[in-house]
Amino acid sequence: MKTALEVLTGYKKFHISLGLERTQKILNLLGNPENSFKCFHIAGTNGKGSTSKIINDILIENFKNSDTKIGLFTSPHIARYNERIKINNEDIPDYTFNKLVDSIDNFAQKNGIELTEFELLTVVAFYYFYLKGVKYVVLETGLGGTYDSTNVIKEPLCCVITTIDFDHTERLGKTIDEIASQKAGIIKKNSKVVISKNNLGYKTILNKAKEENASFVDIPDVKILFEKEKNFAVVENKKYGFNLLGSHQADNLALALGAISTFDVKIKDSAIKTALKNVKWKLRLDYDKEKNLLKDGAHNPSGIKALRKFLDDRFKDDKKTFIFGCLKNKDYKKMLEILLKEEDEFYFFEFDYPNALKFDELDEKYKTKAIKIESIQEIENIIKKPNLKIVCGSLYMLGKLNEIL
Repeated sequence: MKTALEVLTGYKKFHISLGLERTQKILNLLGNPENSFKCFHIAGTNGKGSTSKIINDILIENFKNSDTKIGLFTSPHIARYNERIKINNEDIPDYTFNKLVDSIDNFAQKNGIELTEFELLTVVAFYYFYLKGVKYVVLETGLGGTYDSTNVIKEPLCCVITTIDFDHTERLGKTIDEIASQKAGIIKKNSKVVISKNNLGYKTILNKAKEENASFVDIPDVKILFEKEKNFAVVENKKYGFNLLGSHQADNLALALGAISTFDVKIKDSAIKTALKNVKWKLRLDYDKEKNLLKDGAHNPSGIKALRKFLDDRFKDDKKTFIFGCLKNKDYKKMLEILLKEEDEFYFFEFDYPNALKFDELDEKYKTKAIKIESIQEIENIIKKPNLKIVCGSLYMLGKLNEIL
């Protein structure tokens, strides 16, 4: 039996090929495990992970004294593929993951179906949730919506559209309307749609909702406060302790609560209170006070803008040292333009990953300002500095540095 890692990183797997035909064909052969659970389907440019995790944790807390199981499917992972597939916040076990990846891949090939990495992960997740009797799943798209393999789901509990901005423009389109149209592809006939009116793609998504006779769900007014070293969310004048940092999380929380309001079971306020107080989403404004180290998976201009606002709000007078690295297909010039100020110290990390941006490929403006990191030991030394350190630019890079961070 091949390991999951060997299968998923094979040369035939490690690429993107959008479309539903292959995924739907193998699911049909497996008896359509995707029909065995109900799901919240989440698409968007930024905020999908945080929104998904908030919904997931509220559901787990609400059903904690029952047999009801909650599945969560997200991407990408930080260190291990297993992180993408969870039941009640527990990663799929190694043995089960290896067995399902290998057996489903072999079964697909015997039937003339060559699944991509993400398609195979999607099918494995659905089948695992089916085997374990999961009742509700929080399902995050991988890329786009219309042709994303998760979009085989036919009757979601609701469709959540988070912030839309420019990312993956080579596949999703070069305008906000084009990108929004792709994200709106998860909206199904007569479904419920959760979206903020401030969303840049709101009009496009409204038109799609009308086509599908889908209804919009009201979302609550949410504000994030930071008082006396503690973070709070104020929801319609009700105050909750909230463990996710950054003012942008107000939008994600509002969407999550809007999604929860569509649920067919009454959610206890005590479940919401406990979940918000304890919710964690790794490497999203993840601050280690002892090391004075901030790790953030911001990997596009919109995410970097949220990061910079957080730094200006909370660490305005601190000297800042950035460790940055990203993929070649990202708009790194725009990201660095937003991120860096004249007084900031800037280190560039050329991490080992397919399509990672190289130091020599940097625009001269940033190459002159950047200090190239030559070794992991150098990063360890930077982290020991007393000033605020910020590691950002790519979740894949953060995954590579996970242990030392």
